[in-house]
Amino acid sequence: MATTILVVEDEVKIRELLRSYFEREGFDVVSTGSGADAIGLAQTAAPDLVVLDLRLPDVAGESVLTEIRQVCPVPVLMLTAKAAEQDRSHGLELGADDYVTKPFSPREVVLRAKAILRRGQAPSEGARPASFGGGELSIDEDRRVVSVRGEAVDLTPTEWGVLVALTRTPGRVYSRYELINRVRGYEFEGYERTIDSHVKNLRRKIERDLRSPTIVETVLGAGYRLGLAADA
Repeated sequence: MATTILVVEDEVKIRELLRSYFEREGFDVVSTGSGADAIGLAQTAAPDLVVLDLRLPDVAGESVLTEIRQVCPVPVLMLTAKAAEQDRSHGLELGADDYVTKPFSPREVVLRAKAILRRGQAPSEGARPASFGGGELSIDEDRRVVSVRGEAVDLTPTEWGVLVALTRTPGRVYSRYELINRVRGYEFEGYERTIDSHVKNLRRKIERDLRSPTIVETVLGAGYRLGLAADA
């Protein structure tokens, strides 16, 4: 079954250009220029990824992103003409997995989408569930399931990638640049700080106390590390 991409972009020329590039790569494409329609399509079309323009004529892209996040865990790639870093960070904090700033190359959008989809794929059979902190954190990579204190937690592909990267070597400090490149799977020069938004979202889902995180710890001036030891 082909992978389905939902393209939400009100400029017809851009929307059709993206459709052409995605279809050329073998993807099925559903598209709309309406934010309201996008929310419905995210449920009925069951896309594998949403490419979402933040500037829509009827519903703000940020609101569309929030609504989509409430109804399904589909990964989202933002398209934005907004240059301010706080606008991009806000989108990431709402749950977007990545962003591309306009004007952009359609090929770059396709490459970013492929990278997000790869992060969401389950690994090959044979990986054993890993446990940390006396069972406080459990990761089953075969089933792509994360449990915290016995409760399953839904993570976006990027949040999953960050957590798995940190668990590869518990206690090791990963710089922002190293983490973003491990998670993205390609060079992401100049945007290392976006990892902070993903870590913030991840902590909301897995930490007992956001003021004093114990699973994903910050190392000032260096980056992040897993604060739990691997169980034997």
